[in-house]
Amino acid sequence: MTAPDAALNGLRRERPEWEPWLVVVDEILREAGSPAWEAAVPAAAQAQRTAVPLLAGTTLILEAGLVGRLFERLIRIASRVGTPKMSSLKAALHADLEWAPLFTASLSQDSDRINEIAAVSGADAEALHAVIALLPVPFLHACNRRWASSISASWVEGYCPVCGSWPAFAEVRGIERNRYFRCGRCGGEWHARALYCPYCAMSDHDELVTLVPEKVGSNAVIDACQRCLGYVKTFTRLQGCSPGAVMLEDLASVDLDVAAIEHGFARSPGPGLALEITVTDKGRRPGFFAWKS
Repeated sequence: MTAPDAALNGLRRERPEWEPWLVVVDEILREAGSPAWEAAVPAAAQAQRTAVPLLAGTTLILEAGLVGRLFERLIRIASRVGTPKMSSLKAALHADLEWAPLFTASLSQDSDRINEIAAVSGADAEALHAVIALLPVPFLHACNRRWASSISASWVEGYCPVCGSWPAFAEVRGIERNRYFRCGRCGGEWHARALYCPYCAMSDHDELVTLVPEKVGSNAVIDACQRCLGYVKTFTRLQGCSPGAVMLEDLASVDLDVAAIEHGFARSPGPGLALEITVTDKGRRPGFFAWKS
């Protein structure tokens, strides 16, 4: 059994009420391991520029069928959840949506554009956000597999060096207590400075607080910033979790998110840096039908 499978089974036991959504998550994580997405990753990442994720500014040539089939599977699975909001997703299957702007909006975490797509499709915006957020995950995992060795050792930004996303959580590892941020979208990791807010770069210890759970023996805390009111869940462990388990670890620790929100803190919305990417259909001639974020 793989680490993601074990984590997923653990969630199913602990949160049986989540089973309908966990089926959707299971589908996207299985797809994330498919080699079909490797061909969509640009052949080589350029030498990493300061503060610029490797994916930024790239032109992606994707097979429309690959994206379309995944979107349809996710919508069909999610619409069976049974809630009115999720059931509304069926409308998106009959809306003749263009896949390029859909994928680009998801990849760029463009909430306004996703709201526009929801309005056109007739699907509930909140439900469509939840599903579309998963759409680029297999591609992003392929990017991380290809580019992990290209990440600059001097990268000190709060957002992911591969895809520009904010961290899902931090890990303090081993007896050396080295700190790493983990990306919930591509599964990547990067070194993180101690006493540092990834959102506003605050490093004044008087402005940074740690919320400790009441549960005795917990290996988790919430590191929060009193200036920007952002927070990061932090886990102390011997080694980091696998890329495929990051999303599940994030889900499994939702109690920490609830506690942070109750104390007035929040995750920063959107990406850490706009990607400015161009997405084109592999089956069309270059220069036509491109969509730029």
